[in-house]
Amino acid sequence: MVQFATARLDASFAALADATRRGVLEQLGRAEASITDLADKFHMTLTGMKKHVGVLERAGLVVTEKVGRVRTCRLGGLALEEEAAWIDRHRRLWDARFDALDEVVEELKAKEKSDGL
Repeated sequence: MVQFATARLDASFAALADATRRGVLEQLGRAEASITDLADKFHMTLTGMKKHVGVLERAGLVVTEKVGRVRTCRLGGLALEEEAAWIDRHRRLWDARFDALDEVVEELKAKEKSDGL
């Protein structure tokens, strides 16, 4: 189970690491689009866009459907809840660490003040 979750997170974050793929997700959030339309919008070749869509599809972020010669893309069923939870856990961890560091800094300032430095 942990390995599946890790692989899924890896695929999601790898897909989201690219600005073009994030742009494709934003575009598909507004409306479905063909791969050709997406390629035109992002000023890239059809082959390049197919590769980007393939990465998004393997991550579960996009679903494609071929009707005739046109492959239409739409957002997938993955709602990024696990990814958001992972980010939130790490945000809380760093917040706690920075709060502890703030306490140490305040203690050192108080000690300096009491020592007359």
